[in-house]
Amino acid sequence: MILAIDCGNSRLKWGLRTGGLHTEGASSDAWLAQGIVEYVDIASLVDLLRAQPRAQRAVVANVAGEKIMALVRDTLALLEIPAMWVQSQVEQCGVKNFYETPTQLGADRWAALIGARQQHSAACLVVCCGTATTMDVLDADGNFQGGLILPGVDLMLQALAHNTAQLPYADGKFTGLPRNTADAIVSGCLHAQVGAVERMYAQVADLPEALCIVSGGGADKIFDLLRMPKRHIASLVLIGLVQIGQ
Repeated sequence: MILAIDCGNSRLKWGLRTGGLHTEGASSDAWLAQGIVEYVDIASLVDLLRAQPRAQRAVVANVAGEKIMALVRDTLALLEIPAMWVQSQVEQCGVKNFYETPTQLGADRWAALIGARQQHSAACLVVCCGTATTMDVLDADGNFQGGLILPGVDLMLQALAHNTAQLPYADGKFTGLPRNTADAIVSGCLHAQVGAVERMYAQVADLPEALCIVSGGGADKIFDLLRMPKRHIASLVLIGLVQIGQ
């Protein structure tokens, strides 16, 4: 049994997995439990995990900094769960890392690429929508060719609200031709996200069985707007962490 922990920019996601990920496209029904912990409530993680069956080991991706790393490390030590802290590699679990400096690739992106490879053996664009949106190209041979990082939808909205004199933080809706300011702001931010995805996907679009794999807490904001073969996988980073742990 493996405890997968994804310490993201804004919150912690965890999943307890029993069973394997031995076949491509394995479903999420092997998750014994999953949860999300906001960092302001990080102290609750001990009790949340103590209430679950004890994992044999934990596999952790952390991009939240040293303070969160220390808190999670202390939690796992208290529960006597051995921990593996993921760092991107030159090659792991069938994925090769073509980053100029492989270890500079974020652990969450690396785990997402490994999760995507487990779920889909052909070329794909791996899109993770969180505080930031990442878009990474994985070819049919498992080579990570490169990718983008851009502000997520909420960060774009916050930037407009904080850095303009008369534009509020908008609670509008997406529409093709907005006729009010709130809709114009939200639609503009969503067009920017979707446009970037479509431009990146064009690099794999002509390859056999190419797919856009979308994950992350903000995936539902853009998924229906994407016009390419696509699949929504809610726990892609956690899937990749389990794969690494195995």
